Amino acid sequence: MLTENCEIFRVRPESSIAGYAIIGNGQTAALVDRRGSIDWCCWPRFDSPAVFCRLLDAERGSFFQIAPPQPFEVTRTYVGETNILMTTFSTATGQVRNQDFMPAPDDEDRQSIPHRILRKIQGLRGSVELEVTFRPSFNFAQANAEFFCDSRGARAISEQGALSLVCPIPLQKQAEALVGRRVIEAGDELWIALTHCPPNDAEAHLDFTVDEAESEYHRTQDYWQRWLSKCIYDGPDQQLVRRSLLALKLLFFHPSGGLVAAPTTSLPEDIGGVRNWDYRYTWLRDSGLMLDVLQQLGYHDESLQFIDWLERLHTNEQTNLKIMYTVDGTAAPSERELDHLAGYRGSRPVRVGNAATDQIQLDVYGHVIDAVVLCIERMPRPVRPELWELLSAWADQAATHWLQPDRGPWEVRGEPQHFLYSKLYCWVALDRAVRLAEDNELAGPLDRWRNERDAIRQAILAQGYHKELQTFTQTLDGATVDSSVLTLPLNNFLSASDPRMLSTIQCVQSRLMDGGLLSRYSEDSLPGTEGAFVLCCFWLVSNLALADCVEGARQLFDHVCGFANDVGLLAEEIDPATGELLGNFPQGFAHLGLIRAALHLAEAERRNSI
Repeated sequence: MLTENCEIFRVRPESSIAGYAIIGNGQTAALVDRRGSIDWCCWPRFDSPAVFCRLLDAERGSFFQIAPPQPFEVTRTYVGETNILMTTFSTATGQVRNQDFMPAPDDEDRQSIPHRILRKIQGLRGSVELEVTFRPSFNFAQANAEFFCDSRGARAISEQGALSLVCPIPLQKQAEALVGRRVIEAGDELWIALTHCPPNDAEAHLDFTVDEAESEYHRTQDYWQRWLSKCIYDGPDQQLVRRSLLALKLLFFHPSGGLVAAPTTSLPEDIGGVRNWDYRYTWLRDSGLMLDVLQQLGYHDESLQFIDWLERLHTNEQTNLKIMYTVDGTAAPSERELDHLAGYRGSRPVRVGNAATDQIQLDVYGHVIDAVVLCIERMPRPVRPELWELLSAWADQAATHWLQPDRGPWEVRGEPQHFLYSKLYCWVALDRAVRLAEDNELAGPLDRWRNERDAIRQAILAQGYHKELQTFTQTLDGATVDSSVLTLPLNNFLSASDPRMLSTIQCVQSRLMDGGLLSRYSEDSLPGTEGAFVLCCFWLVSNLALADCVEGARQLFDHVCGFANDVGLLAEEIDPATGELLGNFPQGFAHLGLIRAALHLAEAERRNSI
């Protein structure tokens, strides 16, 4: 008997961003909703065109769903500390479970990664009728597929590629989809395997066996458990920290070491609005911050691989560092709009590519140099001449260009300004470059770097602090309050207990908090609004912890974490009025912020208990 207050699904309503979980394999990722539907997957890479995109168009978008056709209630979790998703459907007649995952990458062979999704179905109690609906398309639903079915399953083939589906449930063509039903009895177990491949390989992948699927399941489970066992953190909030780690790992592109900001595009910051961006690229800012928290928890291999990725950048990039790249280190594509897609809950335009790729954002130098220097210091290793040449070139750029205006950390699409955040990270670039050179006896224009570093510090203290408002401001000589100034203590530029920072924290809270959550800033040049920014909320937690406001830090941390969905995932933003997750999902910024805040909070609580 179904309980009266359970979540019952009869027809598919508008889904919520929080309704999704993620699976991935180190090359791409898929989003699976609470109804057992894969509504988003770009194959074979994060930045490839989507083969499932119902996430961005509820009617036209493609999907792959396994669920009971009758009313059901659902619970889900990940299998232990892995990225294998387990969804349990309960109906009036029984209970059945799906386990969804992508086979894990091979650390010994970074290029050989199977482009496959495996779905394991198990009957737990009674009998449940399951319905399989396979409706793929190619190139964001712009290229329809031709279907071929036989007793082993089906193939969907187009000029864009092919999908090979091994399915023991007989499928029949219905409209634009293949649909099949089967009653699952208690004790039944069957596998469904979906492989992305070139059109001429689709037939061969139909020979994928149950034994192979079981082997991939155990190998993948072992992979995630072994990877997470490297975590050295044993303080409070371990479960949140470890789930965030697993989420961050899914954003790494295993073959190259690049990592994406999020696996999605165009999930809106304002439902029905235009703030819809493509995050499937490697932002050097995001990468630097993510690597910092991974290193603190004992994960150095990812940092070393990212350094290798940096060294593979083209030689001419040494003095022309872009803010973002594709995962293999090439230039991110220009922005364009997909007018044929309705957008997530009518949020248009749907964008692929990102116009910010051509912006000047001076903070990028500091983020990269800081991440590399911290990696070298935490796991001592010789500084290769090629790497030092890169770092020196970028430090020179920071020294040369810090006086120029730029677009800042929020990638404003208005006129360039003198953003304090950008000046701060130019200071970080020079401070860390000097430190690395001094510690390793490396040659470079250290006197110039020291002089410019000191000049930046003086400019921030003299022009970045508004004496009447008693706060550091978004821009030099400005009066706009901005949460990005909370990064000053996080980079050891100024103590969180400094009177200027204490008043800044108080001002930011009074001006930018709504519903116990923190916005980035008060206004920008775009129409509409946006939600509270999760990373900024965690910056505030860290500032409060560093300033020994431990009780407030704990309350805010718990409050923000309470908006994570049922499997522990966070989006870029939160609607302070409704608690709805907004923006691309899951977002690396949000989860690295959670980890960093947890570390600061744990240390503050430890100090407080002595």
